[in-house]
Amino acid sequence: MNCAGNALGAFHCRPNFTLFRLEGYIQACRGLMIAAVSLGFFGSMFALVGMKCTKVGGSDQTKAKVACLAGTIFILSGLCSMAGCSLYANRITSEFFDPTFIAQKYELGAALFIGWAGASLCIIGGGIFCFSIAENSKSPRMGYTYNGATSVMSSRTKVHNSATDFKSPKAPPKHFDKNAYV
Repeated sequence: MNCAGNALGAFHCRPNFTLFRLEGYIQACRGLMIAAVSLGFFGSMFALVGMKCTKVGGSDQTKAKVACLAGTIFILSGLCSMAGCSLYANRITSEFFDPTFIAQKYELGAALFIGWAGASLCIIGGGIFCFSIAENSKSPRMGYTYNGATSVMSSRTKVHNSATDFKSPKAPPKHFDKNAYV
């Protein structure tokens, strides 16, 4: 309690609201969610360094290792978030179905479902980052060359030939512009 008195001798007391007097499971859920957000931030920083499209980070093998580290951090972030949401949901449902519990009862809300969905996405994204290094270690990426069209005549050539000459079909042109397949 926090009490104060005035010159007339009247005392006014009010309860001291503090974050440390909350129940243990709420503090555990808060700690897990703060850890999940912190790990997600550091995972994002490592992911930016480990992506192939950035110039920072060195060679492809170094980037692959950094991307795997980012994936591991994302998986840990998702597990922390999933544990925090599940711990809170377990307490809510056990209090809800307890017939001897007479205080205010809560139900599962949208925030828990969003938390579970976000945790699942973090775990899936971390797995994708971790397994992205398997492609780099096997063989380098192969390039493909353009071999030309497989059809005899493109639609533009058909329209052009039919409008100019009806007697003899001409051979298709050897070059194609950018709108040949539209």
